[in-house]
Amino acid sequence: MSVKNASEPEYPQGSGVRRRSLLIGGATAAMTASTLVNAVTARASSAASAQGAGVLKAGAGKAAIAIPSSLLPLDGFTAVHDDLYVRVLLLESGSQRAAMVVLDLTSISEEAITDIRTAVTAATGITAQDIVVTVTHTFSAPHVQSASASTQEATWIGNITAAAASAVADAAKTLRPARVGYGTGTADVNVNRNVLTAEGWWLGTGEAGPSDKSVGVARFDDQDGNPIAILINYNVQSSVMMDSVMANGDLPISADLAGAAVAHVEAQYSNDVVGFFLVGACGDQQPAFKSYRYTIDKDKNWSMVDAKDAGWLLLTVQGERLGTEVVRVSETITPSDDSTLRLVTDTVTVTTVATAQGQNAAPTTTHTFTPNGTAQAPAWVLRIGDGVLAGAEPELSTETALAIKKSSPFEHTFVMSMLEGGAKNMADKWNYEHITYEALDSSYAEGAAEKLASRLGRDIESVRK
Repeated sequence: MSVKNASEPEYPQGSGVRRRSLLIGGATAAMTASTLVNAVTARASSAASAQGAGVLKAGAGKAAIAIPSSLLPLDGFTAVHDDLYVRVLLLESGSQRAAMVVLDLTSISEEAITDIRTAVTAATGITAQDIVVTVTHTFSAPHVQSASASTQEATWIGNITAAAASAVADAAKTLRPARVGYGTGTADVNVNRNVLTAEGWWLGTGEAGPSDKSVGVARFDDQDGNPIAILINYNVQSSVMMDSVMANGDLPISADLAGAAVAHVEAQYSNDVVGFFLVGACGDQQPAFKSYRYTIDKDKNWSMVDAKDAGWLLLTVQGERLGTEVVRVSETITPSDDSTLRLVTDTVTVTTVATAQGQNAAPTTTHTFTPNGTAQAPAWVLRIGDGVLAGAEPELSTETALAIKKSSPFEHTFVMSMLEGGAKNMADKWNYEHITYEALDSSYAEGAAEKLASRLGRDIESVRK
């Protein structure tokens, strides 16, 4: 019988999990939840069989969101370091059509999602229920509130919608017969953020915690072999520059790690190739190096340090590292002739708890999670060719994502968080047992993550046939 050191974190051993050995990092923050715009029960498309009756078509476009100086400061941000983009992927096979909208934002309101869907439908005729909206979860971007909150907020939403309209117009122009292929690589850019402090589990660089380093890549080519779009699925919050204040006092807007990685990928191809960052398990994963970060001393006391302007180098090198691996994998992909396109949207009823607001500003060893009702958690599965994308609204943990992948019959399975603009964490059993930040920040009760994973497994199985 082996004996574990009493001070060693008791993490579950997930399949395919690698451990980090030497890196420092920091913390993350909660986000604003949004609800599913179109609450639906299980809906499988009547599209083609596994070999596809139609020809797969794909088109991609992107547009920067206008953030003029007159709009600043906005949600505390006082400057713009790099552009935030809206990217749109249009897909078609036989009678099935779908669109994916990916925004460089932390989260997005239901109202703004409705406006975006309206713009996409107007340009393409794709119905609202076939338009998937998600965010990259960069923490260096203003939140999106209600347009009625202020003239400034109305302008901000208007600019986001205008960018979406421009991106979908470009995507529609480029829609053409295509083939898709998948590949998987490894990038050591993320790290678990759970650390044991003298006061309980908290945020930091959790080298011993589970961290799935796999990076999923999908590449869409036209019939002549020219790339159209490249999809990236990686488990990390884009929070390298989160809350980092520059030497001059500015708090800059940035697409952060997701933006840096995608920019590197797009720069390796022609101007017509659009990269998409699909955030994976991000509830317990952060960048290995952060500008404004938690540090833990030998007595397990924590404190904060800010690298300020020097943080941009951390962002550049990590984005380059992730992007380089994506390009390497992309170049090994041979697209297939499978033209299957199937979309399933589903919901699962889960128990909710009162979020520990006011109590999650510091670690604790005691907390009572009190159930206060139920909620409908959306589940979304999109099969494209011989790969599948499975999405959820809240931030998922590593173990939840690994469980979904393990149960999937598809070799290439992307697991995504932040569907429909995103929601707060959906912590797994381990996080609840150890009262981590992820659990304290969750409005979903223990067991919800496992129930959602099971439902997604069933939905993935349904699109295989």
